[in-house]
Amino acid sequence: MLKTTPAVFAVEKNYQIMVQTNAECLFWVRVGDSEYYDESNGIMRSLSELHRVSVPMEELDKAKEYTVCVRPVIKRKPYFPLMEPVREYTFSFRPVPEKNVRAYHIADAHNDIEGPVAAAKVFGEIDFLILNGDVINHSGDPSKFDNIYIICEQLTGGNIPVVFSRGNHDMRGNYAERFAEYTPNANGKTYYTFRLGNIWGVLLDCGEDKPDTNEEYGHTICCHSFRQRQTAFLKNVIRNQKNEYAEEGITHRLVISHNPFAFQWHEPFNIEKEIYTEWCELLNKEVLPDLMICGHMHCTEIHEKGGEMDHLGQPCKMVIGANPSKEIGFVGCGLTFGEQETEIVFTSRDSVI
Repeated sequence: MLKTTPAVFAVEKNYQIMVQTNAECLFWVRVGDSEYYDESNGIMRSLSELHRVSVPMEELDKAKEYTVCVRPVIKRKPYFPLMEPVREYTFSFRPVPEKNVRAYHIADAHNDIEGPVAAAKVFGEIDFLILNGDVINHSGDPSKFDNIYIICEQLTGGNIPVVFSRGNHDMRGNYAERFAEYTPNANGKTYYTFRLGNIWGVLLDCGEDKPDTNEEYGHTICCHSFRQRQTAFLKNVIRNQKNEYAEEGITHRLVISHNPFAFQWHEPFNIEKEIYTEWCELLNKEVLPDLMICGHMHCTEIHEKGGEMDHLGQPCKMVIGANPSKEIGFVGCGLTFGEQETEIVFTSRDSVI
């Protein structure tokens, strides 16, 4: 009935448990004595085969397990609809620990599954997974959204959290406007904060990497105003800092963005200098992040503040952590968040780079 194991995405103060099914069904999740439904204004959803349930983080962290409940639909008639008996699947869950947290970062897989999974397994056991954009090649083929959930299944088994960020290639194709329906989001928004253990993070979505008017987009992109809304979002996070990055117990602050927005490339990629400079200033003066994690550049590098990629006031050390290399296969990034420092390594399917 379940197409893959669930993926447990960290979104703000909740986990969004998302899973694909291979037939029409009703869907809910039980955590302890509470049940959380995939519903729309009191009506249980069955038309979509991708289901989403939001569960408070503190509840699942405490319970350390959850049960996925599905009721297959025989015929959903207006009166006396026909349903099969409930099927239940229970999964253990491991909250992110407070010390020596291990995470693996994948971006720019571009429909490759085997390579990123193999590279992550070289790094070893992890406490959470970061998928940072362009996991698929574009959003023109909705069947490729399966790749996201297959990678989650193979690396998390539904037992640990996933942090998910959108990339610029995800914005292309006739299903791009529905991308948020297939992935975690905060009330439809692809930018939000999260907390896992003592780690706090903010996801910023740069959208496309060229001007909205670029011919490649065929008048389908309006990212300028989208980025302006994120400036307001960042300012609101700062106003609410006591419940965000300044909350008790936070030891690591992350910025996760597919595009390394402090870097200005050559035309037509040198866009939004004013907006991105303001993002850098807000992060640098107020949030004080420890590490910025990016993809997009198809390389594995670490860049210091004031370095060659710091054009707009990079707020902290930045790691570019994904390379879909044709020579040695996909290379991703393993991170270990220690008490005093963060260790960063790059791995391919065969070795530590």
